[in-house]
Parts: sequence; structure tokens; C-alpha cells
Amino acid sequence: MTSQPAPPRIFDRNLLHRRLRRAIARGAPDFLLARAADDLLDRLLTVKRAFPRSLDLGAPANHFSQAIVASGRAAPLRASRHGGDVIADEEALPFAPASFDLVVSGMALQWVNDLPGVFSQVRRILAPDGLFLACLPGGASLVELRVALAQAEEELTGGASPRVSPFVDVRDMGGLLQRAGFALPVTDVDSFALRYDSVLALMRDLRAMGAASVLAQRSSRPLRRDVLARTAEIYAQRFSDPDGRVRATFEIIWLSGWAPHESQQKPARPGSATVRLEDAMKAARGDPEG
Repeated sequence: MTSQPAPPRIFDRNLLHRRLRRAIARGAPDFLLARAADDLLDRLLTVKRAFPRSLDLGAPANHFSQAIVASGRAAPLRASRHGGDVIADEEALPFAPASFDLVVSGMALQWVNDLPGVFSQVRRILAPDGLFLACLPGGASLVELRVALAQAEEELTGGASPRVSPFVDVRDMGGLLQRAGFALPVTDVDSFALRYDSVLALMRDLRAMGAASVLAQRSSRPLRRDVLARTAEIYAQRFSDPDGRVRATFEIIWLSGWAPHESQQKPARPGSATVRLEDAMKAARGDPEG
């Protein structure tokens, strides 16, 4: 019996959790989580299910738990490495199969090293016809910062180092959910821009949220002052509005999937159609038979 190879170590998760603990203790900005929680509430209100056993997975604060309660459902169990009811790592869930009817996760899964593995574990702990709802930053997030940093470092040092963590691509999410065994997978994107006085103000916000790069292979070289100054110049030149403020793009990818159940809608079997496509198209056009 051959063992599966370990997933690549993309993120330094111990560094991540140290930074997040400090950010939480200092009152980290929560505007992204608050926006996502409002969206979660809207989504839950469209689902006519009680979900008596729910789990809020990995969230650094209780925004998603509050959204579940606001939707008229019982308070969830909160599980993360940052506090809550259970101290748990998203990459090693300590729950029995079919333990929950609903699992939500808000802006917490972007730093796991094995996202397909986490999806499979969530699928395992969901009861039949249970729902998984999660969001995480998408690939267009902070594109302006990545461009400005790379250009400045290339100009002044002759090479760019990875300074911003990578984000997932929405095109991959549906396939990953299907591979993990979810039925009826759906993904969509909330894309928006925030404005700052300068790129330095944006970077201060990111550090305050504990969202600075935690790449395992991040550059060992600190960001030089001249590179930072040139980054600010490039950012202001390329991504500013007429009033001098700069834009920062954020993209939140939403994904949902259901634990399979016999009551769910299923696609028709290949070859089971009773009407030929050509005949259906003729009927739709009102073409005469013959």
C-alpha cells in the first residue's frame, strides 16, 4: 500500500497564526469579514432549511456565527486556531463523519496548504444533504500592489521577490468541489475596489489584519526603503484617481456545495432524451414539419 505524497508547503502556517493572534489582540480591521458576513446572511435567507448543527470553521472572529444566528438558526460551533468553542486546525478537522448540517468558512481557507484535502474533510463531516458555504480572496485581489512591487523591485534590484501571497482562481473552485464529492457546486465572485490615501496606508491595513505574506519560500531580504518609495511612485502613477487617492482591488470568491442525497436534483443520463435536439429547435422556431 503506497502512501500519498504530502502536499507542498506553500504557506508558513505557524507564522500566519502568530501574526493573526497579534492582529486580533490589537483589534484588526474587519471590513472584509463584515462585508462577507452580510453576503452570507443574504445567502442563508434564501435557503429554507433549519441546519440545527452548524460549524463556523477557521474564522478569526465571530462575524459568520452572528450571520447564522441573524438568519434565524441556532448558534454554530466555532472552531479555529484563534479561539472559539474548539481549537482546531483547518487542515486536520477533529470531527466525526456526518457531524454537521451546515459548515461555513469566512476568509480563512486561503492560507491552507492542501485546499482539496480540506474540502474532502468538510465533505466527510457533513451529513447527507448538508451545505458547505465558504468565501476566500480571489486571484484579482491586490493586483495593483503586486504589479507595483514587482516593477519597483525589478527596476532597482534586477529581480522581483514574492512579496504578496497568491490567491485562488475562481475557475478552479468548482472542479475542486466536485473532486471532493460535493453535489451541485456553485461559485461566484464579489469584486470591488477600496480607496486609500496612499499605498502605504493600504499596506498598514494589511499588516494590521495579519495579512502580510506568509509564503514558506518568501524572500529573506527585507523590503528596501528605496524599493518601497519607488512602489509608492508607481502605484500613484498607475492606480490613482483624479483626487490623488489610490485604488485597491479586492475579490471575494464564494463557493457552495451539498453533501449528496437522493432527494437532490440530478442531471439526466446521457441518451435519455425523448426528443431530438433538431426537432426541438424546429418547434421553437415554429418551422413546419416535413
